[in-house]
Amino acid sequence: MNSTPRVALVTGAGHRLGRAFAVALAARGEAVAVHYNAAGDEARKTVELITASGGIASAFQTDLTRPDGAHSLVEAVVRDMGAIDILVNSAAVMERTPFGEVSITDWDRMFALNLRAPFFLAQAASKVMKPGSVIVNISDLAAFETWPAYVPHSISKAGVVRMTESLARVLAPAIRVNAIAPGAVLLPEECDEEQERKLAETTPLKRIGHPSDAVGALLYLLDATYVTGQTIVVDGGRRIRK
Repeated sequence: MNSTPRVALVTGAGHRLGRAFAVALAARGEAVAVHYNAAGDEARKTVELITASGGIASAFQTDLTRPDGAHSLVEAVVRDMGAIDILVNSAAVMERTPFGEVSITDWDRMFALNLRAPFFLAQAASKVMKPGSVIVNISDLAAFETWPAYVPHSISKAGVVRMTESLARVLAPAIRVNAIAPGAVLLPEECDEEQERKLAETTPLKRIGHPSDAVGALLYLLDATYVTGQTIVVDGGRRIRK
C-alpha cells in the first residue's frame, strides 16, 4: 500500500475490464477516479466495491465523444481529487460493422471514443502529471489481426498502438506511456458456450483469459520504470497461432 495515495483516472470503469483495473489499482492503495458515461449504476457499484474494502474512489460522469469531454474530465478529477498520477484509457466501443455497411456515423462514433478521446485525455492529463506518472492505453488484439466484421474498430485500436509509441516519445522522460492489447479475456455477452469452447480450443494456451490476466499486465507496467512505448499483447498466444 502507498503511504500517500496516487490518483488514478480509469475511463470506462463502470464495468468489464475498466472495473477490474479500477479495483486492482485501489487494492494497491491508489485513489481512483471512476469515469463513466451512461453506466451510472455500474460506476457507483465500482466505487462501492472499492470503498467497502477501505479504498478511496469517486465517480465522474463525462461523455468523452464530446469535443470538450477529455478536458472537462481531467479538470474535474484534478479539482476534486487534487492530481492525476496514473491514467488508464479503457473506455471504448466495439461494434460489429461489416464492410459495406459502415456509416460515417458509425466510424465517427468509434474513432471519437476509441482513439480521439485517449489522445486528448493524455494531452490534458500530461499538463498536470508529475514526473514519474504513467499512462496506459487499452488497445486489443484487433490492432494486429484482420477482423472483417470489425474493420473500423480494428483500425481505431491499431491507432492506439501507434499513438502510444508517439506519446511515449514526446512525453519522455517525465511520463511513461504504454499499452495493453487484450485478446479474449472477457467474452461478449452474446457469446455462447459453443463459441467459447471453439475459442479456447484455437488458442495456444487452450483457455479463455480472465480480467486478472490484463490486470497483471497493468500492474507490471506501473512498476516497470524502464519500459515505455510498448504494447503488451495478452491473448493466450492467439496472435502467433498460425
